[in-house]
Amino acid sequence: MKLKDFRIHILVLTSVVLFTLSCKDDVQIKGLEVTAVKTLYEPTDNRALVLQSSASAILYFEWEPSYSGDGGQALYEIAFDKADGDFSQPLTVIASDNNGGSNHATVTHKQLNKIAAQAGIGSGEQGTIKWTVFSSKGISQVKAAQERNLTVTRLQGFADIPEELYITGEATEAGSDITKAIKMKKVSEGEFEVYTKLTQGKTFKFVDTKTGTISEFSVSDDKLVLNGTSSVTKTGVYKYYIDFTIGSFKTKEVTKVYLFLNWSQQKIELPYKEFGVWELNNHTITGLAGSDNNDDRYKFRMESDEGETEWRAVSNDSKPTGNDAYYYMVEKSNVQQWTDNEIWKNPSTTGWSDKTYDFSFSLNSENPYTHNLIIK
Repeated sequence: MKLKDFRIHILVLTSVVLFTLSCKDDVQIKGLEVTAVKTLYEPTDNRALVLQSSASAILYFEWEPSYSGDGGQALYEIAFDKADGDFSQPLTVIASDNNGGSNHATVTHKQLNKIAAQAGIGSGEQGTIKWTVFSSKGISQVKAAQERNLTVTRLQGFADIPEELYITGEATEAGSDITKAIKMKKVSEGEFEVYTKLTQGKTFKFVDTKTGTISEFSVSDDKLVLNGTSSVTKTGVYKYYIDFTIGSFKTKEVTKVYLFLNWSQQKIELPYKEFGVWELNNHTITGLAGSDNNDDRYKFRMESDEGETEWRAVSNDSKPTGNDAYYYMVEKSNVQQWTDNEIWKNPSTTGWSDKTYDFSFSLNSENPYTHNLIIK
């Protein structure tokens, strides 16, 4: 083959390859195309909604499905914006149900309350936000043909919700040195709790940081308010639960914590030690026989000014595995001798009696709620 012919041959082959790749790319791009949602179904346009504080309060959204070039499933996100926004920079984007795969979504009132705050609607005030849906497939994303308004009345909460919260003051176990403030457990977005001892006649407050620019909060009547201090009428161990999303708090005084042996129904009280920990060391159990002694199931019970509750395993029904999570606890309101799937096992196989133990029950807010049992 002559050199000229060889060059022509190479050019032809190169052109064919490039054309083929171009066609393949074109097919792939077409396959990733998705149509815009044509119709929004729920909620109706200009729906008015008074937001509720319940964790179960939701608003249902639904829209007409999109279609993708390859016949596969489209993914969806609801976008929220200010009443005069154009969704180029939405306030919030939330994936639909089923990890974005469904043409519907459930959005909690607390999420809507946060979105309304981002839109500049004040606490307890009424205002309008709007929403639409983006459908996507791969790199292709398109906005729905429609937008809808939603008028909401916000909860009595805070627009700026802290990421962390601490309790400090002379009434607390850590004193008034803010660098030693006790960190509260974050149980959800804007929700915090702590178990701690508070002293009568002295004050405490809540702060969002221990350094720099500090925002302070206190409790008044049934509300959480900016600035100020709080106090208790009786020295004791208290649980404080703070919810910034609705500007509220709950408190209860914890009077006793017991180890509860299921079969014998024996209660062994654990004294309060410090910083959310109850502890009993060198305690000898005697006098148990038969099933009272040999059945190794146990849990904890707590008495407070709200009544009695139980603390049980998160989910297990077997002997200890050596995993720390086995000992993690959650509070339950159904107080009874036997409970399904949430009963702990004693690591000893020779009964409770005539042994000495160290027991600890920890609701320290910087760690998982847990307990420990040591046989000496």
